[in-house]
Amino acid sequence: MKKSVLIVLAVVVATVLGSGPASAHHSLSPYDMQHMITMKGTVTAFNFINPHVSILFDVKNDKGNIEKWQMDLLAPNRLIRLGWNAESLKPGDQVTFYCHLYKDGRKVAYLDKVVLANGQELSNRSANGGNAA
Repeated sequence: MKKSVLIVLAVVVATVLGSGPASAHHSLSPYDMQHMITMKGTVTAFNFINPHVSILFDVKNDKGNIEKWQMDLLAPNRLIRLGWNAESLKPGDQVTFYCHLYKDGRKVAYLDKVVLANGQELSNRSANGGNAA
């Protein structure tokens, strides 16, 4: 009897500890999804890894100073279905981002699509048109 109670208790504890990160995942609430902006930048890193792909890039501000930015995207497996791969972007690539800024003013944005220098567009929208991370 004591052994089964300990097993049940262990399962409950594992479930509770695992549910925190799961409930916080997949939210776009930190981003201003009502307004899309366009940014031109130079890719400094393309992290095609789980749980979500990210692009680090430099943007020249109005004063000519370089600002470091981060672009958040879907998971790699979802991007692969949209035509992306680990070689889609490389450091030094000049690109145009269509994105949604982080609401608190951090230099972080959520990608809608990127246009490469050759005119190719890569979308960050899932097949059903949604943008849920």
